[in-house]
Amino acid sequence: MPWSSEGGGGWKGGGAQGPSGGGHQRPDLEELLKRGQDKFKQAIPGGSGVPGPLLFLLAVALAAIVAFYAFTFRVHPDELGVVMRFGQYVRQEPPGLHFRLPYPIEEVSLPKVTRQNTIDIGFRSAGGGRNFQGGMRDVPEESLMLTGDENIVDVDFVVYWRIRTDRDAKTGQSGVEQYLFNIQNPETTVKEVAECAMREVVGQSNIQPIITEARQKTEQAVQRLMQNILDYYGAGIRIDLIQMQKVDPPAQVIDAFRDVQAARADNVKLQNDAQAYHNKVVPEAGGEAERIVQAAEAYKQQVVAEATGQTARFLKVYEEYKKAPDVTRKRMFFETMERVMGGTDKIILDGKSGQGVLPFLPLDQMTAKRKEGTN
Repeated sequence: MPWSSEGGGGWKGGGAQGPSGGGHQRPDLEELLKRGQDKFKQAIPGGSGVPGPLLFLLAVALAAIVAFYAFTFRVHPDELGVVMRFGQYVRQEPPGLHFRLPYPIEEVSLPKVTRQNTIDIGFRSAGGGRNFQGGMRDVPEESLMLTGDENIVDVDFVVYWRIRTDRDAKTGQSGVEQYLFNIQNPETTVKEVAECAMREVVGQSNIQPIITEARQKTEQAVQRLMQNILDYYGAGIRIDLIQMQKVDPPAQVIDAFRDVQAARADNVKLQNDAQAYHNKVVPEAGGEAERIVQAAEAYKQQVVAEATGQTARFLKVYEEYKKAPDVTRKRMFFETMERVMGGTDKIILDGKSGQGVLPFLPLDQMTAKRKEGTN
């Protein structure tokens, strides 16, 4: 074929491509006529004396071919046809074969709306450069960023994006229109917005969470910020995913940073051990103190109760004593003698009937019983 329905071929060397990279439809008629003439001369030796009807049929066929390519264009399954009339947006066409007015009246751009594009920030795959490791080379002017706690962190990440096909609720433009007409270099725009958004989020965070547990949160924050900026620009781009590849301190200080992290880990461990000891000792001391207080309170209540009982008993006895002093005195005497003499061995002799009886006092036995009782 002399020119492609997908490319941007034009007169004498091809036309300029549109911002989508798909190009405009521009038939190269001179090349087409030249090739048709060459094939015609090859088919008919001598090239002269051609019959009129055959020449007419060849002219009609050539005109049909030129008309077909001049008035039609084909949209591939992963593309969307955007038709512009004198440079102004007219319509969109889905995948398939479609008609259009010939160039330069109408042009067609074919952005690949289903393809997911990727942009690497902070590193490049393949190629030369310093710090080339495993097919990747670092780009420190993109990856080095300052955190909120004034530390430097080296962040490599990948942006996944694609062209939007829905319409903007504010402007009424489709995402493809915005992509083609509102931004000049989409990849550069996405790259600069991504770097700006990452620096903004990292600058508001501390280095420790970014390196450890807050990576996913950081990716989501960067994605939201990028989408807001691109929507504000009317770029017609949707950010699918932000994926952080490497988040480390700069290589020059990574050993010192690891020492600091180890010291912080030891500090946290010691604090946890001290807290565990505190949690063990304080409750034990509190329990012991509570036990002593309760024992003292019980002893106090016992002593007070006994004193109160003794006082009440004495007052009752005194009341009875006032009613019959002699009887009470005798009863108290008998009760006292009962307590004193109740635990001793004794022999009682009736003085009246015991006359003529020789008392016998076994002093040795009484002494032995007393010693046994003492033991």
